[in-house]
Amino acid sequence: MAVLDARRTPQPTAAERIPARYWVAGALLLLMPGIANDFFLYQVFGWAFILGTIALSLQFLAGYGGMVSLLQMSVAALAGYVVAILGTSGTASISLGWPWWVVVPIALVVACIFATVVGALAVRTEGIYTIMITLAIAAAFFYFTRQNYTIFNGYSGFPGVLPPTVFGIDWRRPVPFYYLTLGVAVVCYLVVVYVARAPFGLALQGVRDNPRRMAALGFNVFWHRVLAHSFAAVIAGLGGILLVWQNGQVAPGTAGLPAVFDILVVAIVGGLRHPVGPFIGALIYVLLRAFAPDVLQAFGMSGERFKTVVGLGFLAVVWWSPDGVLGLWDRWRALRAEGRDRLTGRVRR
Repeated sequence: MAVLDARRTPQPTAAERIPARYWVAGALLLLMPGIANDFFLYQVFGWAFILGTIALSLQFLAGYGGMVSLLQMSVAALAGYVVAILGTSGTASISLGWPWWVVVPIALVVACIFATVVGALAVRTEGIYTIMITLAIAAAFFYFTRQNYTIFNGYSGFPGVLPPTVFGIDWRRPVPFYYLTLGVAVVCYLVVVYVARAPFGLALQGVRDNPRRMAALGFNVFWHRVLAHSFAAVIAGLGGILLVWQNGQVAPGTAGLPAVFDILVVAIVGGLRHPVGPFIGALIYVLLRAFAPDVLQAFGMSGERFKTVVGLGFLAVVWWSPDGVLGLWDRWRALRAEGRDRLTGRVRR
């Protein structure tokens, strides 16, 4: 009878299993254009969604694959360059003017191929060696784009790279661009969550924890790691295209070493254990980047030292929680639960 009663008990639906805080956050993000002004929509939230998407690709590699790659910003910049070269830009002598619905898929494919080739080299190493290889290739890509004028237009890059007008909507306006970046960020987030729970993602986590045992079980450790780089490249490429559309240009500085390390900081500050971490870290970084110069100037300091504030914030978060803001959140919940248990125990006595 107990078995029959258990079978008759209705199981919660997928919507009912989603925590209430996610519904609240989703509703707030959808209603944000009615609350925030154009600056916050475009420069704060739009930029945070873009950086979070690029950092999400790093979170997938590091959090689920155990591979810290400093190549993700270079992959994003390459996708932006392909959009500028094959599409329309202010440099008509190089840009081919192809339609966006052809250019965007090609850009993602090129970024994926680039990351796959580099990943095939990087996964042969581990730890600090993987970081150094990807950093060296990122630096080489930066200097190549700055010195090559035939394809990448050298130091000047490509100005006037604007998003297309689709359905009669100018997607570079604050409100449409906000929803565009929000939509891409949500889709990428959901895809990463799904892949992490799919057989490939579970096998990748097994490779992260014990590659020798996974190889003994018949899994191809090498190709799981390489395909993880390929999958992450698509996410980084989408973020790179949005970044170029937001800035209206792409230049070697887009793939510069400061930008490369910024993505690492964003991912670590937010937390690498869950896909929501990069977006939390991106929002914190963008807020500091936007308002730290004004705060420093108010205290008579140079606004150019905002990097110092970002660095101090990074050190503070890592000092208190190696798992970033998500780790702090877990510690706060644990302390709150412990205090509740103690209070309940006192009442019982």
